[in-house]
Amino acid sequence: MKFQIGDKVLVLHSNEEGEVIDIINKQMVMVEVRGVKFPAYIDQLDFPYFKRFSEKKMFPPKKEKTYVENLRKDKTPQPKVVDGVWLSFLPVMDSDEFGDDVVELLKLHLINRTERSFNFVYKLQFFGDTEFELKGDIAPQQDFYLHDIPFGDMSDNPNFAFEFSLPQPEKGLAPFYEANLKLKGKQIFQQIAQMQQKGEASFKYRLFEHYPQVTAEEPAMLDLSSLVAKGVKVYNAKEARKHLPPARSVVDLHIEKLEDNWERLSNPEILDIQLREFEKWYELAVAHHLPHLIMIHGVGTGKLRDEIHDMLRLKREVKSFVNRYHPAYGYGATEIYF
Repeated sequence: MKFQIGDKVLVLHSNEEGEVIDIINKQMVMVEVRGVKFPAYIDQLDFPYFKRFSEKKMFPPKKEKTYVENLRKDKTPQPKVVDGVWLSFLPVMDSDEFGDDVVELLKLHLINRTERSFNFVYKLQFFGDTEFELKGDIAPQQDFYLHDIPFGDMSDNPNFAFEFSLPQPEKGLAPFYEANLKLKGKQIFQQIAQMQQKGEASFKYRLFEHYPQVTAEEPAMLDLSSLVAKGVKVYNAKEARKHLPPARSVVDLHIEKLEDNWERLSNPEILDIQLREFEKWYELAVAHHLPHLIMIHGVGTGKLRDEIHDMLRLKREVKSFVNRYHPAYGYGATEIYF
């Protein structure tokens, strides 16, 4: 290895000096330059000693007087990038017996390029089962190392699930926000190929751009006087709730609770019944202006939970929803806030 941790290095493309703070593999190291950390290929670095030596003057010129108005002003600091929260993948490569570079594992980092701090719960899931879980907090404009994942595991279509919340509740902002990233092996291969073509060291996906706000706008009142003048009967929508079935704040979607002879049903038929039941109780909860609703979907393979979450993301009445540990239901229920 050409460099070791602690070595001073020269970044060739920018002519800046930095320090090696970590060894990634035989081809890459982690470098810190003026407080900024980034991965770099070894062939993009050199030792700074020749540069320092060549810049030295044997007989430095006589110093001239410097006046205050001629002093060079400090450079204006570059504005920080504010474009959301990202999940970054750093491939760690090594050479096989044929001398070809192969990806051994991926280093995962959570990148917070916002002006807010967040608490988060992270889960790596395969086929609905949690393989790895981590809780933490991340400050504004900071990176958080999560863990390493073997590259071979990416062929099992992992789900990277996050639940974000604020350290202190803020008026007008959602209490929780869920973000899920599902990747297929083909996507990863394509991303790595594009990354290598661009000469970059990592690739990333945005989890969200802005932390969601609570929107509770009242709809504008319609002027129906012209219809009344024509003899059209107009009813008060608030009175319609009196004729609706009562709503439930907790709904159990286990198929044995919904159908007596459920053993004869196929999996698609079971899922269809459960989703129709979900829609029914969701609409009743909205009509009765319930503040929240708990849907018990169980753990299982996660198919029902994922379908429900996909539907909730499209419903305008939903302020937020979360699938967190509940003393009564474990991780088998989703809490919905309207």
